[in-house]
Amino acid sequence: MIKSVKPIFVVLVFSSLISFSFIEKKDPTEKLVPGDKTPMPVLEFEKQSLNLRADEGKYTLLSFWAGYDAVSRVKNVELCHALQNTDRIKMISVSMDRYESVFRAAVEQDGLESALCCIETDGKSSEIFKEFGLRDGFANYLIDSDGMIVAKNVTAEELVSYMN
Repeated sequence: MIKSVKPIFVVLVFSSLISFSFIEKKDPTEKLVPGDKTPMPVLEFEKQSLNLRADEGKYTLLSFWAGYDAVSRVKNVELCHALQNTDRIKMISVSMDRYESVFRAAVEQDGLESALCCIETDGKSSEIFKEFGLRDGFANYLIDSDGMIVAKNVTAEELVSYMN
């Protein structure tokens, strides 16, 4: 009897260890996550500080993108268009392009409202890139009126729940 229990016990222990490897863990390199307070970013380009403050009960969506990164650019456009008919969420779009001409062309081609778009020409070496722990693929942050990150990397579809 004991001899037949031993292989079963080994299989159970082994399968338990394997299942632990599938538990989602926080990426130790992830700098800002939902629940964290948002830093007060300053763009090196023209020393422009970003006002992330939203009115009470409203949100700010801070979206990072670059013209050379097609995926982040498409996501930024989708988010911008999804928010066109709401005043509950204001969007600030930050391009990490090195050249202002590339940034201006992308804003025009994508039909973005230029008043809501900013550029950080120092790109990956900028303070804002480091403060937000950005990586290739960039990110977006939904921030509440208290400056707390509510969600990260939201899609246009997910924003609907915050608009009502």
